Amino acid sequence: MSKSNGYPDVPKLLKNEDTIAVVERWVGEMVVGLNLCPFAKREWVQQRIRFVTTDAQTPERLLDVLQAELARLDHDRSVETTVLIHPRVLTDFIDYNEFLGAADELLVQTQHEGIYQIASFHPHYQFAGTDVDDAENFTNRSPYPLLHLLREDSLSQAIVNYPDASEIPARNIALMNQMGRAQLEALLLACTALDE
Repeated sequence: MSKSNGYPDVPKLLKNEDTIAVVERWVGEMVVGLNLCPFAKREWVQQRIRFVTTDAQTPERLLDVLQAELARLDHDRSVETTVLIHPRVLTDFIDYNEFLGAADELLVQTQHEGIYQIASFHPHYQFAGTDVDDAENFTNRSPYPLLHLLREDSLSQAIVNYPDASEIPARNIALMNQMGRAQLEALLLACTALDE
């Protein structure tokens, strides 16, 4: 079921472990299951993805948490990538989108530019030049707002080893359009269902 603005409903706030479970299910079912990111499966299978949620309620506090997660990645090579879930802040996509500039600036300030990059996912994600109802937006729609911290060296190596990596976005758009908004919205909604 979607709101009148065309966006899918955002799940209600849950306990942290349940929020993480919802996002893990989304990664398993949509990101890995639909092969939206062919580089994710290996880290998913090897359990090298850190899922963490924060109670941050301001962009400033979220930047502090982001900086702490960058420091953790610096010192823990057993974690390949971090999914930082922030369900209580930047729930409006315009605010979230504007925050991404501050997040990238943090990479520069902390001398992490070129070491990490931040991929963006949000329940109301909308690419420039698309309509809110366009299925292709679901490549970056997640149950909650989140920041995905990626190691640049690992990503570069994965791209080199993957044939036609430049075709991934176009392939994903074609898949989303083939599946259609209704099916994708139902799949995303199913990820939010918790076992009673």
